[in-house]
Amino acid sequence: MSEITSEILRVCEVLPEEKRQAVADFARFLLAQQQEEGWERRLNDPGSAPRLEAFLRESAKEADEPMDLSRL
Repeated sequence: MSEITSEILRVCEVLPEEKRQAVADFARFLLAQQQEEGWERRLNDPGSAPRLEAFLRESAKEADEPMDLSRL
């Protein structure tokens, strides 16, 4: 266990239950924010989805027409 993890545990042990819950909620918030930033980087990387890019280019070349349900 890292030193910072041990310190967080020591601090949480002396906090009342509602404050421990607040620490846990904040940690979950930080984790969600970090994961969201990762997705943002992936989505904004122009080279991250070459097959999607190719599909979008090909789709843009096709003529617009109503959906033919019999072809599905």
